[in-house]
Amino acid sequence: MDTKSPDAFRTISEVAEDLDIPQHVLRFWETRFAQIKPLKRGGGRRYYRPDDVALLKGIRRLLYGEGYTIKGLQRILKEQGPRHVQAIGRGAEIAPQPGAAARPATVAAGPAEAARHNPAHQAPAGEPGFAAKALLSSLSQAPQPAAFGDDELAFLKATLHELAECRRLLRAALSSGAVEEA
Repeated sequence: MDTKSPDAFRTISEVAEDLDIPQHVLRFWETRFAQIKPLKRGGGRRYYRPDDVALLKGIRRLLYGEGYTIKGLQRILKEQGPRHVQAIGRGAEIAPQPGAAARPATVAAGPAEAARHNPAHQAPAGEPGFAAKALLSSLSQAPQPAAFGDDELAFLKATLHELAECRRLLRAALSSGAVEEA
């Protein structure tokens, strides 16, 4: 993407490579976030404008980097608008806005967020796996979907692939001595 002008439109493959996520995740996000509106040309080819790319970078940062759920991010987009998320995608600090919805630390917000933000789910020193056990115990309290659609299944598969890749990278770093074990 370095050879194109910053104002040039990007294809889905260029954006996916830039964000380091699979193309099907971008297509899934289009179904969940109405603000993502790439231009579609012949044959359904998607072309993303610079603002679209900034919005996608902001979405990626909030979902993957900050631990927001899709529902939480939908609320941010509704309450604070896509310009706010685009600014985050361009590197702006993530600061709570006055009157903005904070990420709730409840199981209703999602077990992953609850584990991340609930002090009861913080691992005591010297007890590895405590946070994972707390997360698993909260799953039984969370409502479970009856069935997954194709989009949800694709998203879950992509997430599983990313986690497996993270594990592989972490193991490689640990075995090479590049990272000290905590």
